[in-house]
Amino acid sequence: MTIDPAARIAELRQQLARHNESYYENDDPEIPDAEYDLLVAELRQLEDDHPEFADGSSPSQTVGGAPNTQFAPVEHRQRMMSLGNAFDADELRDWAAKLERALDGQAVPAYVCELKFDGLAVSLRYEDGELVQAATRGNGRVGEDVTHNVRTIADIPHRLVAGGSGDSDGVVVPSVIEIRGEVYMAIADFDALNAAQVAAGEKTYVNPRNTAAGSLRQKDATITASRKLSFWSYQLGEVVGGPELDGHSDTFSFLASLGMPVNEHAKVVQTIDEVWAFVEHVEAIRHDLPYEVDGVVVKVDSLALQNTLGFTARAPRWAIAYKLPPEERTTKLLDIAVSVGAGGQVTPFAMLEPVFVGGSTVGTATLHNQDQVREKDVRPGDTVIVRKAGDVIPEVVGPVLSERPKGLPEWVFPTECPVCDTPLIRPEGEARNRCPNYTCPQQVRGRIQHFVSRGAMDIEGFGESRVDLFVSEGMLSDVGDIYSLDFERIGAMEGFGETSVTNLQSAIEESKKMPLGNLLFGLRIQHVGATVGEVLAAGFGNLDAIIAAEKEQISDIEGLGPVIADSVHAWFNDPDHLAVIDKLRAAGLNLEGPELIDVPQTLEGLTVVVSGGLTGFSRDEVQTAIKSRGGKSPGSVSKKTTALVLGENPGGSKVTKAEELGIPTLNEAQFVELLETGQVPDAAP
Repeated sequence: MTIDPAARIAELRQQLARHNESYYENDDPEIPDAEYDLLVAELRQLEDDHPEFADGSSPSQTVGGAPNTQFAPVEHRQRMMSLGNAFDADELRDWAAKLERALDGQAVPAYVCELKFDGLAVSLRYEDGELVQAATRGNGRVGEDVTHNVRTIADIPHRLVAGGSGDSDGVVVPSVIEIRGEVYMAIADFDALNAAQVAAGEKTYVNPRNTAAGSLRQKDATITASRKLSFWSYQLGEVVGGPELDGHSDTFSFLASLGMPVNEHAKVVQTIDEVWAFVEHVEAIRHDLPYEVDGVVVKVDSLALQNTLGFTARAPRWAIAYKLPPEERTTKLLDIAVSVGAGGQVTPFAMLEPVFVGGSTVGTATLHNQDQVREKDVRPGDTVIVRKAGDVIPEVVGPVLSERPKGLPEWVFPTECPVCDTPLIRPEGEARNRCPNYTCPQQVRGRIQHFVSRGAMDIEGFGESRVDLFVSEGMLSDVGDIYSLDFERIGAMEGFGETSVTNLQSAIEESKKMPLGNLLFGLRIQHVGATVGEVLAAGFGNLDAIIAAEKEQISDIEGLGPVIADSVHAWFNDPDHLAVIDKLRAAGLNLEGPELIDVPQTLEGLTVVVSGGLTGFSRDEVQTAIKSRGGKSPGSVSKKTTALVLGENPGGSKVTKAEELGIPTLNEAQFVELLETGQVPDAAP
């Protein structure tokens, strides 16, 4: 179909004007940033291809949105501009090549790489060291006066003092200085705010960026103060009586010397290859940061070269924003279905037109529970916003109401289990509906899949498809039946050879030796995870003692409490559960807890990750060796990791993450030394 460029340009300009108003003026965007960027890119391409339709007022040529009329306007002495975008390594290199051409073949000697914070840009004006005005970016020329609200932000000094932090030698506070930066809300503060909203029965906020922007635009400054906003400084505007600075990197030192908060991740590099390495580093640590970032800002360091390169109508030529892969995209909601979990919980989920978001293609996303579907008001047929951050399960954020077809009916939560037709219940105080039928085939499958999983009884070769087959064939009704499977019958089934049957039988037999803590975790008792299972096993010494224990005895164990005690006591007083225990006992599973050995707490406060097989330790022995000495042994590397121990065939992603974070790697001999001394030896060669 042939596109009419004039009509499409007009349509895009209208859409972007609406989205600018929603984002910049109302702090309530309809679509994710990535979708907005695609619309802008399409408009710019069409305008480049058809210059006869050029218009200086086009959203492709302007910055931000109109100032909010509830605040007094502030005219910026120096414009607050936007940035051009790059979305891949080739676009970043093209930008660098364009700079070199503009400089008559001279290579840029140094770049400054900074985090691109997901917040609200503001300009702070100090006169004779006193904060006299704070303004939002607005349309780049005129912003909003938010001085009273900005004064409530603890990070922002009311008065500049030479030597506020850093080196104060020779530092003089300018008579006038405008400091540009980003107001943001830390993730922990955002989560705490939403928790308070839930406790008060109020609606929760969608994301830290919009919440920070809305908080800064409150008429009542006490509300702003209660939101715990933060600030990073990263640029200078008008300066009168300030020092002569040679590079943008000098700006950071100068700002720090005045007491302004400067982010520690900014870095000076010499080549575009080093810029790309910085981008990859930020992408790797993105979800370890205590605030949200959506990219990397790259600037030419030399202020003289910045002046030479100049500006376009809306952005400096000497800077660019590299956008990290989007974590929010829009797509079509095809249908809403429900799944039944191992505990009977019935969870709605979205069936989506596949979309690439957060580094992978997503076709389904969680909707959490009935209340969330109602609150978000998403309906099959809607265009919806989907969010996926790193390894987090994809979720539907909400609908794009402007795209909703007329007359689209609301989705109604089912009243019966979709698997066994049992009427659903919703226990008092719970957010989820449940199927109360303990023998519901889907619940049986879920409990068995959990029992055989790696963190529990670790029965290799007993995957989801085999669980489904054995339950469907009536061979499994609970986890106890695993140990009385008819292997002759299995051997006659399609897809099973003699070797696979023997391997499965051996894996099941080997699982009988698993520690009691694994068994307790595998039984899927509510509130009993892997750690609680170990605590119970160590605290009581054997399964019979746990079964016979009163609630008070359970809650008295350090690390437990009344909630866990109620759950454990109730589980072991259910006749159906005790019947399963009888099957496990008859099969000869290990029901004894660990021997209590007094081991020196050499690893107290340390976190040790092990990847690959060790010759002197089994997987369980590795965990026991670390935890019995007071250490932690999670399954992934993070900035909290003390050391990564490498055995045979280690996971490549863990090694890469350790290298990026500067975490030492140890071989098996060094691991033994660490266990004995608590001191990290020199890293493995």
